[in-house]
Amino acid sequence: MLSSTVFASRSAAPQLLSVFESVAGAPLPVRVRCWDGSVAGPESAAVTVTFRNRRALRRILWSPNELGLGRAYVAGDLEITGDLFALLEDPDVIGRVARRDLRTLGWRELAGHTGTFVRLGALGPRPKPPAEELIRRRGAKHSKARDAEVVSRHYDVGNDFYRLLLGPSMVYSCGYWERGTAGTLEDAQHDKLDLVCRKLGLQPGMRLLDVGCGWGSMAIHAARHYGVRAVGVTVSGQQCTLARARVAAAGVADRVEIRLQDYRDVTDGPYDAIASIGMSEHVGDAQFDTYLAGMARLLRPEGRLLNQAIASVAPLADPSHEPPNFVDRYVFPDGELLPLSRVQGAVERAGLETRDCESLREHYGLTLRHWVDNLRGSWAEATALAGPEQARIWLLYLAASAVSFERGRITVNQVLAVRPGDRGGSGMPSTREEWLGTVGHAPFDPAAGSAGNAAA
Repeated sequence: MLSSTVFASRSAAPQLLSVFESVAGAPLPVRVRCWDGSVAGPESAAVTVTFRNRRALRRILWSPNELGLGRAYVAGDLEITGDLFALLEDPDVIGRVARRDLRTLGWRELAGHTGTFVRLGALGPRPKPPAEELIRRRGAKHSKARDAEVVSRHYDVGNDFYRLLLGPSMVYSCGYWERGTAGTLEDAQHDKLDLVCRKLGLQPGMRLLDVGCGWGSMAIHAARHYGVRAVGVTVSGQQCTLARARVAAAGVADRVEIRLQDYRDVTDGPYDAIASIGMSEHVGDAQFDTYLAGMARLLRPEGRLLNQAIASVAPLADPSHEPPNFVDRYVFPDGELLPLSRVQGAVERAGLETRDCESLREHYGLTLRHWVDNLRGSWAEATALAGPEQARIWLLYLAASAVSFERGRITVNQVLAVRPGDRGGSGMPSTREEWLGTVGHAPFDPAAGSAGNAAA
């Protein structure tokens, strides 16, 4: 019988681990398992990466960056067991392997790795991408038709799937952990919605426009707790259907209207307030000034706009020079994260005055970890509803996003702006404590919360 050392020298796993550690320039804290049963790497590793077949390697060779790894994982050619967060948090794995293009290696090193892949029988034709990948898109980028197509691709995975992921609140944006980690996800989403209402200064009888209303949670909360008349717009058919049902179940159908409508087609202003929560990432850089100018026209003088959006922490890169990435192909087609400076400039050009800006970066990391727990806790049901490929997409996306927020690679901002009134008036109290204080703050009502959950 051959010793384990001799067996390992003839096996796939040690050779593969050697290649990836060469790319990373450091030992990797992962265990590698291959199709031939071989294993390499520390036994104490928190994560095991299994290459189930040689096709996983071909996917990486044809797309030698995060997209190739993502394709292999989504297709099930590559499996990850153990602590996924430990893998994503390690800078050598993510920064030097997943984001490094093998074509940037020196020719000697590249030739050596190519020889390894030849010996492993990994060379071959380009594998077809998983069916879940969106490669071709119809129409001009951010045209109404194309936006409707890509938004449907993301949000029409299924309402029941999102219910598992998001919990009863059905709020698909970061919570506000006002109560700290002792609070629940439902507490955090209630408190985030209430924070938005307070920043907007909502009062009974006001008209609120909720742009990108999702499943109606913001409109329902504002109508029930602040007595407003709300209009919510979405271009997702499945969201619209469920949002209308939730509005009726919450008993606010006389005050809330949900429309299947593009934000560019809303013309029935003026509104007293506009909330845009996690929607403007779909607008795009080229359309952002037009988007904010349109929102400004819909506001009455001294009306307020709150725009909450995930943001880049670096200047905008030229998209033509960026390699294709996992998020664009599988999660948020055509999504664009703008830096805060870009948003602020557009606010000013729209004739609005910025009154407040708050980063919720740490809040989003915590929210995403709760969504990951929800998905893992309902894994069998999630895969039955959406398919194992979609479930893997979402697990990888949510976990990687949590780490990105926690490490400061991306952030999320709430920007509050006002349309100036006569002589430049804002209609706002003179101190932040006054307009964000306890006056009008809706404390969590267990009875109302139960009704809301039933409506969800």
